[in-house]
Amino acid sequence: MAASDEEDDYMNMVFEETPKQKYETSLQRAALRRREAEERSRQKTKEERKADEAAAREAALTTALPSTNKGFKMMAKMGFKQGDALGKSENARREPIKVNIKEDKSGIGLESEKKRKFREHMEELERTTKKAKETELGYREAQRQEMKEKKLARDLANAQKAAERLHETADDSKQASEPPLKTINVLWRGPVRRRRQELHHETQMNRIRKDLLSRTSANDEDEDQDDKIALGRDTALVFDDDNLDEDDPELDAFESLSAEEQLDRVIAFLRDEYHYCFWCGHKYDDAAMEGCPGITEEEHE
Repeated sequence: MAASDEEDDYMNMVFEETPKQKYETSLQRAALRRREAEERSRQKTKEERKADEAAAREAALTTALPSTNKGFKMMAKMGFKQGDALGKSENARREPIKVNIKEDKSGIGLESEKKRKFREHMEELERTTKKAKETELGYREAQRQEMKEKKLARDLANAQKAAERLHETADDSKQASEPPLKTINVLWRGPVRRRRQELHHETQMNRIRKDLLSRTSANDEDEDQDDKIALGRDTALVFDDDNLDEDDPELDAFESLSAEEQLDRVIAFLRDEYHYCFWCGHKYDDAAMEGCPGITEEEHE
């Protein structure tokens, strides 16, 4: 019975299938041969050739000379052993000098010159950066000063406009024509003068254009100068200059002051004459100016 238990049960055995052998057809073999032939006949690109040369060179430099090499045998006769340094000194070179292929057409010393120029450029850049950092505070201070001057100029122009407007409002005997320049208060005489100069220049240009358009192309040689002027054919035109270019020492003295001093004088005039606070933008009823924080801009912040 025991012998029968040990016998294999052939009825329940599972037989593995033998893998089918893959046969290669003649067409597949021919295609494979064509691909191999094409691969062998294909010309390598310049980059591939360079890569192969570099790999071969690196492999040759990293491979030690075999003992069968003729040069190695000659060195061995002189006492050289594998791994020893070349020459008498023990600190001499143990590895061969690395080959550095030069592929361009530039001179041998050009790279050193480029390195020198690059080093000088970096040093100059470092000095410039350091100087910029050192002068950064001065630059910021200059920017703040420039912004302050621009604000002073705007405040002065606005204060002069306010003074001129209040003066015209309070002047009951205002004439139809513009008053002479030197009768205008020097505190706002400068802006008035510049406006009149611009208007005078524009008027002159308009009169010149109008005169040129009104003239005829005919020019009678028998006409005398008076006839030419009467007919508008004389090129000499005379305009009233309104004394705009005359010297004004009083205005020059006022404008020679700093913008801050000019502004202080205009603000003081507005407060004393019209009880007007420039910083508040309000005209008060009396000289006490109750409710105004003070004279300066800082007191109004």
